[in-house]
Amino acid sequence: MGIMGTRVSKAAFLLAAAAFFASLALDITVPALVLCAMSLTNWVVLNGAMPRLSRGNAA
Repeated sequence: MGIMGTRVSKAAFLLAAAAFFASLALDITVPALVLCAMSLTNWVVLNGAMPRLSRGNAA
């Protein structure tokens, strides 16, 4: 095989390792973004509802 086979196998391994670790980063990032969106939505809903509830006026 020689030098060329070694370079190709090293490049293939590097590509596979990069793809694997990039997918690990996405596995962490996507759920974190979803949780942030959920907490932001919860905060917006609670902030919008609390002033109406705290006035004490009956409908």
